[in-house]
Order: sequence, then C-alpha cells, then structure tokens
Amino acid sequence: MSDQEDGARLRRGPRMTGAARREQLVAVGRGVFAAKGVEGTSVEEIAATAVVSKPVVYEHFGGKEGLYAVVVDRELNDLTDRVTAALTAGGSDRETIERAALALLDYIEGSPDGFRILVRDVAGQAPSGTYASLMSDVAAEVSHLLSDAFAARGLDGEHAPMYAQMLVGLVSLTGQWWLETRAPDKEVVAAHMAKLAWRGLAGLGGTALP
Repeated sequence: MSDQEDGARLRRGPRMTGAARREQLVAVGRGVFAAKGVEGTSVEEIAATAVVSKPVVYEHFGGKEGLYAVVVDRELNDLTDRVTAALTAGGSDRETIERAALALLDYIEGSPDGFRILVRDVAGQAPSGTYASLMSDVAAEVSHLLSDAFAARGLDGEHAPMYAQMLVGLVSLTGQWWLETRAPDKEVVAAHMAKLAWRGLAGLGGTALP
C-alpha cells in the first residue's frame, strides 16, 4: 500500500458496517439539516461531513431527501411517544397538561437539532406537515380533556377545541423560546405554563377548575 493510499485510509477511519454507516449519516444529517434546512443542504456537504463519498449517501438513502425523511420520521416518533405517554398517564387534567408541556421540553433538551428540524417543518420545508399534524393531534386530545372538564362543571363545551388550540400554541411557542434560552429550568417553565393556562380556564363561567 502506498503512503498516499494509507493516508486516505486513515482519513476515512475504520470501516463501518452498513448499519453503523447508516446511523452515522443520520446523525450527520440531523446536525446539518438543523443548521441549514433541507434546501440549504447538499449531498456533497453531508458526504464531506461524514467523510464518505457521495455515492455512499445515495446508496443508503437515495439522496438528501431520503435522508431528511428518515431524520424527520425518527424525531417525530420520539416526540410523539413522549407526548402520548404524558397525555395518557392519568391524574388530573392540570397534571396532564403540565406533563405534556414537560414532555416537549424534555425532548427539546435531549434533541435540540431534532426540534429545530421539526419546527422548520411548520414553514413547509419538510416532506410532509409532520410537526403541524402532531400538534393538531395533541390539540384534539386536549380538547377531549377540556370537554370533559367543562361538562363536569356545567360549562358549555362548544369552544373546547378553540381553547385546546390556545393551550397547544402556548406550549409549542414557549418550547421554541426555551430552545434558545434554556432558562429557567424546564420543570419551572412547565409548571408556569400549566398555572397560566389553568388560572385562565378557571375563570370561565365563574366556576373554578381544580
């Protein structure tokens, strides 16, 4: 082996299995897409960052769009699992809303690049309206919670879907703000979001909510 070939091999690093290479490309893609978006990212940049040739990216994902779709799908599944668990864990309605808010903040803390990608999806840059669809599903679940809470207190549940959208918007936008500030602690932020939402709801019709 020539010195030139040996140097090239060292730059590439040890040979990876196909599965390991795929995971590496997903991790690299997540970071690049978070920083530049899918439109601002090229296969060349992904390959250079991963220290592979362009054909390797095409081999595993068919191009940057295929890689992006995998990244978005994984992040969405992770966030969906967290929020679903929070919404179905039982407890009072207020506790449920606070848990859901904390679930989003937990996800943001653990996967800031993933959240940046999903939020960018709202602007229509993702292959499909994934994050917007998730927020719509969460709003529907919250609407059921509010409808039950309203009915139990003799309140008109007609506007429960509207209030659910307000609550989800509060949590989602506050999450985007917290992504950059990281202060105060996520538990404090979640508690304040729940307090603000519940105190507002408590004033409806003059009937207190627990």
